[in-house]
Amino acid sequence: MKSDKEIERDVKEELEWNPDLDATDIAVSVKQGVVTLAGFVKSYTDKYEAEAAAKRVAGVVGVANDIEVRLPSVDERPDPDIARNAVAAIKSQLPISSEHIKVIVKHGWVTLEGQVEWQYQKNTAETAVRRIKGVKGVSNMITLKPRIVPSEIRRKIQEAFKRNAEVDANRIDVETDGSEVVLKGTVRSWIEREEAERVAWSAPGVTKVEDRIVVAP
Repeated sequence: MKSDKEIERDVKEELEWNPDLDATDIAVSVKQGVVTLAGFVKSYTDKYEAEAAAKRVAGVVGVANDIEVRLPSVDERPDPDIARNAVAAIKSQLPISSEHIKVIVKHGWVTLEGQVEWQYQKNTAETAVRRIKGVKGVSNMITLKPRIVPSEIRRKIQEAFKRNAEVDANRIDVETDGSEVVLKGTVRSWIEREEAERVAWSAPGVTKVEDRIVVAP
């Protein structure tokens, strides 16, 4: 098992490895496998990419992202401009369901509200606004309201785990209560944990996933 020092070294190297990320002002600390990212970056995309990079490192069991987004003055934009761009971006990616999504912008921070049927629609809306110039952060408050809650959700998720090369289906237990899912067990990395959660969210009719999976390299 890696020591905290080794994980810290690997996270720093992973941050530097990404050519699209300026990690100059990012500080990394690790305690019992939990990584804390601090400092500041010039865009929300960089903050997001830094967190993703840390999660890719073997031995990481959790990430606290305390990075502050400090936009260069040239990238500062009025909230109404950001809101218009966000609405247009969501509409281009979700031409049908975009009418059920509302965009609120305050001091560069985007909040998404409304209801959609599928988790992928919620994720797509957030991805669409993440790279808009002037955005300092995104809060995705969109809720799920499927038209029909299908049966056999548990079986569908388990079958999907078995098909997925990145997930060890034998180490994950799936419990369901109607449209709500609870995942338990152990995985080898944070990336595998996220992939298991993503797979569960992809099942038709799922409205909630409680991820209790433990990372145990």
